[in-house]
Amino acid sequence: MMPRVLAVRSAFPEHRLAQAEITDAFASRGRLGPAERALTERLHGSSEVATRHIVLPVEECVHLLGAEAVNDRYIPEATLLGERALRLALDAAGLSPADLDLLIVTSVTGVAVPSLDARLIPRLGLRADIRRLPIFGLGCVAGAAALGRLHDYLLGWPGQTAALLAVELCSLNWPRSGITLADMVAAGLFGDGAVALIASGGQADQVTGAVSDAKSPAGPRLIASRSVVYPDSGDALGWRLSADGFRIVLTTELPVVVERGLADSVSGFLAEHDLTIDDIASWICHPGGPKVIDSVQRSLKLPDSAVAASRRSLAEVGNMSSASVLHILEMICDSERPPEGSAGLMIGLGPGVSAELVLLEW
Repeated sequence: MMPRVLAVRSAFPEHRLAQAEITDAFASRGRLGPAERALTERLHGSSEVATRHIVLPVEECVHLLGAEAVNDRYIPEATLLGERALRLALDAAGLSPADLDLLIVTSVTGVAVPSLDARLIPRLGLRADIRRLPIFGLGCVAGAAALGRLHDYLLGWPGQTAALLAVELCSLNWPRSGITLADMVAAGLFGDGAVALIASGGQADQVTGAVSDAKSPAGPRLIASRSVVYPDSGDALGWRLSADGFRIVLTTELPVVVERGLADSVSGFLAEHDLTIDDIASWICHPGGPKVIDSVQRSLKLPDSAVAASRRSLAEVGNMSSASVLHILEMICDSERPPEGSAGLMIGLGPGVSAELVLLEW
């Protein structure tokens, strides 16, 4: 039996703002002149983002100075938000913290040593011998990549239960000086949030009783995963460290790489499982931005309905980097569940340029 998702739950900071409010806060922090502010307003207005959450009040976002101060806020805020998401997911799965055998934590918007997973052990009451896997550097693709590694682990340990937490506080990294076009675009897309996923190996339900105790229907089974790094695209997307914190590296090449290479990657992966693109009932595509979603849609020749959940997630909470694909999976689990036995495909996209594909069965 394949590993199965038991629950997925999101947690968001309390500060939820309309896009225009965030635009104004970003422009104030960057001390933009009239022409730069007008350009930022145009870019943000075309982002298809309506609302987003930010971890700090606007006045703190505007005045937070320096990489050290940024990271000092990241560690406690990411720990707190991650704890909330994990508690919600465990409760939905009908499990206690002591039931977890593995905790994977992915984040790329701050650095913590000891890592966030270690900090969560005493807060949640996790076992001292829990296996831990912190992931940094994969960026937006990390949520899907971590789910693939979780699948691999549970294949090897089918009697165990694992958790995946993606927590991103993108707003902490708004730059204060030398604002570039890429900074403006990113500030119009990225939002803050955390998503936790609980999954069990094929034999674990008999041990924990998670399915019978769960407060929500179990999610899909995890069938297989595939990793792809597209050549000569390493400069298209990433972070660079500056005095302000992490700064976005973003070029117009990203949608081009996706449109050029994704179809072959997806078709080849699905063919190994006797499936085609037409056999996929649910698409969980990373909402990198309108142009990235358009590129995925054109590359795979998908109808509008296939990427509707991605566009809705982008509109409601923005691009949450590694957490976004898990948020879309939660939406589909809760309100758009496909027929039993149908196939789903998660597509994560990130620096490299890289793609992570996870095949699901409902």
